[in-house]
Amino acid sequence: MDILISLIKIIGSVGLFLFGMQILSEGLQKSASGRLKRTLEMMTGNRILSVITGFLITVIIQSSSATTVMVVSFVNAGLMNLISAIGVILGANIGTTVTGWIVALLGFSVDITILSLFSIAIALPFLFSKKTKGRDFAEIFMGFGLLFIGLEFIQASMPDVSSHPEILSFLSRFEDGSLSSILICVLIGTLLTVVVQSSSASMAITITMAYQGWIGVWTACALCLGQNIGTTVTAYIASLGASTNAKRAATAHTLFNVVGSVLVLFLMKPMLGVVNWMTGADVFALSESEMCLVLPTFLATFHTLFNLFNTAVFFPFVKPFAALIERLIPEKKTEEEEHYQFKYIAGRAEAPEFYLIALKNEVKKLGMLTKDMFNSWALLSSSVDVDMVGDRIDQLKKREERADEMQDELTSFSILMLQNSQSPTNADELHKIIRVIDELESITDSIYNLSKLTEDRFGKGIVFSEEERKEISGYRALTGEFVSFVVDSLDSGERDILSSSRTLEERMDSEHKRLSNEVQLRLEKGNGDFRTQLLILEVERNLEHIGDYLLNIAETMAGGKDTDHEDEAV
Repeated sequence: MDILISLIKIIGSVGLFLFGMQILSEGLQKSASGRLKRTLEMMTGNRILSVITGFLITVIIQSSSATTVMVVSFVNAGLMNLISAIGVILGANIGTTVTGWIVALLGFSVDITILSLFSIAIALPFLFSKKTKGRDFAEIFMGFGLLFIGLEFIQASMPDVSSHPEILSFLSRFEDGSLSSILICVLIGTLLTVVVQSSSASMAITITMAYQGWIGVWTACALCLGQNIGTTVTAYIASLGASTNAKRAATAHTLFNVVGSVLVLFLMKPMLGVVNWMTGADVFALSESEMCLVLPTFLATFHTLFNLFNTAVFFPFVKPFAALIERLIPEKKTEEEEHYQFKYIAGRAEAPEFYLIALKNEVKKLGMLTKDMFNSWALLSSSVDVDMVGDRIDQLKKREERADEMQDELTSFSILMLQNSQSPTNADELHKIIRVIDELESITDSIYNLSKLTEDRFGKGIVFSEEERKEISGYRALTGEFVSFVVDSLDSGERDILSSSRTLEERMDSEHKRLSNEVQLRLEKGNGDFRTQLLILEVERNLEHIGDYLLNIAETMAGGKDTDHEDEAV
């Protein structure tokens, strides 16, 4: 029963530690959102900048797993190439050592209770601030406070070795420095990190156990190596079902950490000697009580040193390493899936700025799909090849279904991000994204309606007169110009999109009225077939709807008056 109670205490303490880290991470992200966006721009730079970017992001969000998951997501979305991704992963492994230093320097050298309460006391008045920055500031200190309370509980939850000598006896078996003992501890460290899903948390547990005298130098260092391997599991899970390039990024992360840990495994003794020299204390010559005091700093130094060593070893060979990964995971013959799925790790809210960029990239893809659909219909509408109509209608139907799937996936993810929104700016961007997605999908519906009208025309043998053909052709070309302008503006960020769109929409309205009058005159004079004139009205009405949807997109992007135009779909 005592063992069960101790285990529950440790699990609860780790949970509090992780909760504090999450709040700290969110507060840091909110206050540094602009910096996060700038660091993303560095990802596409050279290898050195990629490493620095990975380091900075991990320091900010306090999670190398989250950084590597984002890297996998960006590679999958086409926002980052494999070489840049590897550089970011190298930097992330260095950045994750910062948590170990926080624990080592502050967790044992000062009174954690005073430190945590002092941090929460600073946060308290800012929690009630009317300014967003003030509340973000409060979250940072509140996160620190909860993190330190969790660390204190972890220390207090560890049973006293002096009253449980059998535990020390069991662990002492792995302190002989033999390869088998080290490998067992590496495996334990890997499993521990997989269970808690945080190398930072497992590092805090390792340092605490070393400080309490549970484990010695060899065991603690081997656990650190295992933690570097265990942290790759999250990124690997993120790559399941993703694109080939995303799988390559996750594989690169896994190989780097596994191969790096194996290298350090064979160089353990000389590396421990270097750490002894750097810390100025020979841990092997110290008494057990003295060693416990020195081990936290020793382990933080070892953790940093072996990650720096691995980065230094791999850095000159990033390109050959990337080429090796590409050979190990060859490109699939077809990357397009039968059903659309936006790849992300559900429930993760780290660095929403990066996910916003991925979302916007997918919106651009939806825009291009819409543009391609319109161009395909335009070719079909002007075609005289009746035999090709059925196949082209089927293709347009599949694209329209693809657009529906994209709307469902992207809107669901946007709402998820909106629920976890960390700043008013992010919330505003997400609302715009949801609106643009909805309008683009409405356009694809209208295009499919137009294709069915074209199918009816061919099926019923309706033939337009030269005058009618020119009317429809001109209005179709004007609509196509409007579609191309708005879709291209999604990518270029056209600043004058609203005024140009209003001009195009006014031209479309004017042309629609003129064409409707022409149809009415023909009907009054009996110069046109009744079915043909109704068909022309339906085509023009759907084109006019598309113009309204496009103007809605332009107004949303420009942040102008959110005026809903005619939203009917035929």
